[in-house]
Amino acid sequence: MHPTTERPSGPPRVSRALPIATVALTALAPAAWGTTYAVTTELLPPGHPMFAGLVRALPAGLLALAITRVLPRGDWWWKAGVLGALNIGTLFPLLFLAAERLPGGVAATLGAAQPLLVAGLAIAALHVRPTVWRWTWGVLGVAGVGLVVLGPEARLDAVGVLAGLGGTTAMACGTVLTKRWGRPAGVGPLTLAGWQLTMGGLLLLPLTLVIEGVPQRIDAGAATGYLWLGSMGGLIAYTLWFRGIGKLSVGASAPLVLLSPLVATVIGTALGESLSLPQSLGFALALAALLAAQFESAAGVWRVLVRGRRQRPGPGPGRLRGGGPVLGVQVLGEPVLGMPADGESVRGESVRGESVEGESVRG
Repeated sequence: MHPTTERPSGPPRVSRALPIATVALTALAPAAWGTTYAVTTELLPPGHPMFAGLVRALPAGLLALAITRVLPRGDWWWKAGVLGALNIGTLFPLLFLAAERLPGGVAATLGAAQPLLVAGLAIAALHVRPTVWRWTWGVLGVAGVGLVVLGPEARLDAVGVLAGLGGTTAMACGTVLTKRWGRPAGVGPLTLAGWQLTMGGLLLLPLTLVIEGVPQRIDAGAATGYLWLGSMGGLIAYTLWFRGIGKLSVGASAPLVLLSPLVATVIGTALGESLSLPQSLGFALALAALLAAQFESAAGVWRVLVRGRRQRPGPGPGRLRGGGPVLGVQVLGEPVLGMPADGESVRGESVRGESVEGESVRG
């Protein structure tokens, strides 16, 4: 019998776990970044965006180096420097500057444009052309965030807008380059996060001392804010983010940044703000865009929904209706269980014109 038609006797083998956990862990990063606006305006001393970026980056990066005890090798010295400059050294001070000079909603809306920038950059750097479906939902996601956070009272400051756009562009470039370069063999996401936080912090150190200096007073509230931003908003968030970028496609991971303005909105609501009907609709639209952008097309959504309803327990483990094996299919950027394989097995086998685990398939 041809090997591509054999059926496994036991449960199918899928090399990666269900992607829900990967997406959820990756989403914690932009969710944590969504607290930056409230922490900056409520706790940190004003007028020191570089110092805030330095304190957020350098201690966390040095801690990661102390834990992992792994330094870059070869060309990863300059790669880590480039990524650290984009993701940390440029992003952090511009982010804090935008948070100081703009309402949190306006700054968050500028950040919500990142998935569109990533999609455009991915065409040139990764030779990946996003589908019309993902482009459409990317635009709708920005529109949804705009409905949530923008209003007639929102003021625009030219320096703040330029800072917000600059930070968004820097992180978009860093995200695409992180995906393109990956990680060296044997290097985990904590190590990669430590390299970048340290490089970005070292870049900010002389600039902070020469241009801005240290705040005259750092009270307990500010110290708590710096600690939160450096831990959950820094080392932990970036470790989860780089882990997710390595496992998910760019098209699946980039829309997760929409969580940042949505979390900022939820925090504002918890502090006493209320959502109007247009804001509620925008919130729902942004969430729908975040989820819809995980799929390549509407056909992928329909295929999962329809065939998921048809699924019912089969005669044995790893089987669906008709006794066929379970097929690992792409949902949220990774293979999951739940699709019938029409009599063909899961791994390293032919599955109607789609590749599984990077292996060639027949149509």
